[in-house]
Amino acid sequence: MGHIEDEIREIEQEISETPYNKSTEQHIGRLKAKLAKLREKREKREQYAGSGGSSGYDVKKTGHASVGLVGFPSVGKSTLLNTLTNAESEVGSYEFTTLEVVPGMMAHNNANIQILDLPGLIHGASVNRGRGKEVISVARNCDLVCLVVDPFNPDQLDVIVDELYDSGIRLNENPPRVRLSTSRRQGGLDVSFTVEPTHVDEELAESILDEWGYVNADLVIREDITHDQLVDALAGNRVYQPAVVAINKIDQADPELVKQRIGEIEAEGWEVVPISAYEERNLEALKDLVYQELDLIRIYLKPQGGDADMEDPLVVRRGSTVGDVCDHLHREMRDRFRYAQVSGDSSEFPDQRVGLDHQLADEDILTLITRK
Repeated sequence: MGHIEDEIREIEQEISETPYNKSTEQHIGRLKAKLAKLREKREKREQYAGSGGSSGYDVKKTGHASVGLVGFPSVGKSTLLNTLTNAESEVGSYEFTTLEVVPGMMAHNNANIQILDLPGLIHGASVNRGRGKEVISVARNCDLVCLVVDPFNPDQLDVIVDELYDSGIRLNENPPRVRLSTSRRQGGLDVSFTVEPTHVDEELAESILDEWGYVNADLVIREDITHDQLVDALAGNRVYQPAVVAINKIDQADPELVKQRIGEIEAEGWEVVPISAYEERNLEALKDLVYQELDLIRIYLKPQGGDADMEDPLVVRRGSTVGDVCDHLHREMRDRFRYAQVSGDSSEFPDQRVGLDHQLADEDILTLITRK
């Protein structure tokens, strides 16, 4: 393991000391590809070495979606969990109060959203300082990450984001649109683009593929990506998650400082809500933002010949189809499906007749017609 760690440190140092320009971009791209491979190798060795030990935090997902509260120790995550969900996470003014993952359930807009209070992350969590890898493994499986910071330490957000990034979590990003085919056994590497590239040209893409160990492969790049995104696509183990920022403890800070922090964080492209978990201030705004970023929609089910249930909607992800609703309700419903009637934003007129592939919208009214 020591040899791999030495190689990783050497490459990281070389990358940090190499100025990025047109003449060095191919070299840096190869270094980053090599670095990703070494980190993957280190991860596999650690998993093998620890296969007989602790399995980490065991958290069962419940509800319509799950949200992980991620932040430094003592930023108020436990207090926030308790006020959002009425859970019982131990609260203290000292660091590392929460030593286990504590779940709670938040009800909002007819959705049951599981909130997880994760132990505090620290610098070096991605290499397992403070059981960081176990904490991050829980965060990887959440549907959304809420980054909790305080107004007094402006570096917190960057440190947390960097630790998650080094662990393969890409916040508020989409998977790069690339297609790699390795079906042929000869002919070398072939790289093509459907858009004009400005970051990764054919030569750089081929050098990264070569560093990754590909000899014969076809790579189609369908958007203007960076070499980091290409490495992510080749790694195949990245997680892409929505994330929001909550600035906690605004009750303890000067309003001008809070305003400054909000501006700094928004300038980096984050959705941010200033809150006081202790005084329960602005929590509804945070709930609304979490619900919005989870991209949940409500579907009101209407039995044939009856009235729609407007009190208890079915909550599903945006983009869900009639077929997805069938699968959610009963495993045999798709097989018995004849057609559906939809009224709402996804329909052209009330009670439009649609099939399984029809994509639903928020607050649609849906009737499913099935065979007896």
